[in-house]
Amino acid sequence: MALSTDDIKARYPLPVYNYKVEINGEVIAFSEVSGLSKSFETSTYKESKTTEPGSGPVFMYMPGQAQPINITLKKGYVRTKNLPVFYNWINSARINQIEKKDITVRLTDEEGNAVVTWTVLNAFPTKLDAPTFDANSNDVAIESLELMADDLVMEEN
Repeated sequence: MALSTDDIKARYPLPVYNYKVEINGEVIAFSEVSGLSKSFETSTYKESKTTEPGSGPVFMYMPGQAQPINITLKKGYVRTKNLPVFYNWINSARINQIEKKDITVRLTDEEGNAVVTWTVLNAFPTKLDAPTFDANSNDVAIESLELMADDLVMEEN
């Protein structure tokens, strides 16, 4: 029996190429977004056995402090677009008054409706990479911006 459209929507994973990125509410096109992950340090506690038979310590593993969120945004260089988005933002760090911004990444369905949203809170740039230049290549000039943030929130729409 053939699957209906609703069955396909419910059972098949979404493709990764349908996404939208917003920085402080402004939609900006990026060719790649990576690093949307949340992790914690772990602590190991060892103590001697008291009730169980055998020898050796008992291990207990516990979550520790949250790790900072590190994401990378990649974008083809477009005249008059990249300078305000990337360079001016990271360049403002030189005066120690960096503006922290919220970044929203939405994975969308085929109609452009958000299905899953990742919100990166209080992000600021830590590294800007210029494109790689190669006289033997026809590739697009891609800049990348690395950001550090306080937290990552994920919600299904």
